[in-house]
Amino acid sequence: MPTAGSHKGRVRARRCAVQAVYHWIMAGTPPADIVGEFVADRELIKVDLEYFSELAREVPARFDELFAGIEPAIDREWGQIDPVERAILLIGTYELRFCPGIPWRVVLNEAVELTKMFGAEDAHKYINGVLDKIARESRAVEIAGNPTVNI
Repeated sequence: MPTAGSHKGRVRARRCAVQAVYHWIMAGTPPADIVGEFVADRELIKVDLEYFSELAREVPARFDELFAGIEPAIDREWGQIDPVERAILLIGTYELRFCPGIPWRVVLNEAVELTKMFGAEDAHKYINGVLDKIARESRAVEIAGNPTVNI
């Protein structure tokens, strides 16, 4: 049975974080309020609450820094990207930049899976391409250690 701190607990935390960051993007609700609402109003069974809280708080808090890393990798205006996909890009970029213990391939895979779950049809290809560019910049040493990997 998976625990909240397990891989599945983190997967569930990311799912909740996409919804929380989307809520922040759309409504501008303070992240602390969103975290409180999620914990109070939802059954967060087997969710890594600590990781969910980190993502839901830190992604909005570091928006400017995250966006600065995303902007050179996108081929359209930020506002033209679906808000769900913006949330996933922000979370993926946060993990690439601030969670070195999570392998870059895991970050990309999780973002693709989240996009398949919440995003528009075929949007996962765009998300993968953007996060691949960001990974090659922010995780160059890690990627260089495994150059035969195709993503």
